[in-house]
Amino acid sequence: MSLNHQQKVYIPKAARTNQYIAAEIKVTDALLAHYPDLKTCYQTISRSIFNLADQEELSNIHVITNDKLPVVRFHTEAYCFQTAEQIILFYNPAYHEAQNLITDDNYRARKIRIVFLATGDEIRSNSASFHAKVQSFLTKLMPQLPENELTVKIRDHQHLSYDFFAKAKGNKESYGFKLRAIGPRYKARNCPLPEEHSSLSYVTVKLPLGRRLKQSILPEHTNDFTPLYQKLEDAFLHATSAKQLKQVAMVANGLTPLVRNSKYDQVDGTDEVQMIGFDPNQEEQQFVRHWDGSQLVETVSFTIVAGKKDYKDAGFGRFMNQVEDALKKFTSELELDRSHEDLIVRFHQHISYQNS
Repeated sequence: MSLNHQQKVYIPKAARTNQYIAAEIKVTDALLAHYPDLKTCYQTISRSIFNLADQEELSNIHVITNDKLPVVRFHTEAYCFQTAEQIILFYNPAYHEAQNLITDDNYRARKIRIVFLATGDEIRSNSASFHAKVQSFLTKLMPQLPENELTVKIRDHQHLSYDFFAKAKGNKESYGFKLRAIGPRYKARNCPLPEEHSSLSYVTVKLPLGRRLKQSILPEHTNDFTPLYQKLEDAFLHATSAKQLKQVAMVANGLTPLVRNSKYDQVDGTDEVQMIGFDPNQEEQQFVRHWDGSQLVETVSFTIVAGKKDYKDAGFGRFMNQVEDALKKFTSELELDRSHEDLIVRFHQHISYQNS
């Protein structure tokens, strides 16, 4: 196999790409002192944001002032709904536009979070220009706010998602991706990032616990699901270890996994979110597990984090080929029905930095 071929991963042509950027502005006493109350503060600032967004041609934007975590996914219809801790945003980048203030009465936010959703067709190839547009927007927004000493943290999230069993369902067309890192990709498109920025690339896999899989492992009428989780854990670790994938996690406790760079971010869990912290610069094996044999969940989440050795100048294509090989081994051992089950794989790329 040629070196160029090894550096590409062939992903179903129907794969979906998403990008969103969150700008987090810390709410200070000094900022609030300029307004008679919280409601006026949030409404006034959001109006400035939406007016400027119109001028800058940013057409899908959400202002969150209740400190809930945004989760963005593709959908053919646009939805925005809340849980106690999360804002779930479903949208189709090709069609949907929005200007939305999400707030709770009398709640003082720790930060005002502006979420910019990428729109258009070629999301990944246009990601640098979208990031540059958001940078320009923030440069113009900050002087409009009544307080000068405000800090902004920028988080750029991108992911590519597809069904690992797409070929078995007849979707045989694929496209070769090199999956270049965000930093070099942006630099080549005249959107340089600050030297001090955090980056993390990883894969998440969602495995539904279908009736057939449970029946193949568990005895009837059991309330102890340990054999099921232990089987999945052993098969996953065996498959990933064989491909030298060292930083991995398995979550089966009903919480939403959230992956962070442990060098820069706190990794405390909450009632809804299971934080998983990895330092991609470490080279030793790290396995994070969160499951309880007394609790049966609908879906098990697996995470595979790219380490320093997995990054190549050409991109993460070789890493993703290793991941795909590991998943083939993993799913073969479980004897999953590829033509009737979905195994959603997402390749995530994140960067974050403090905006000066």
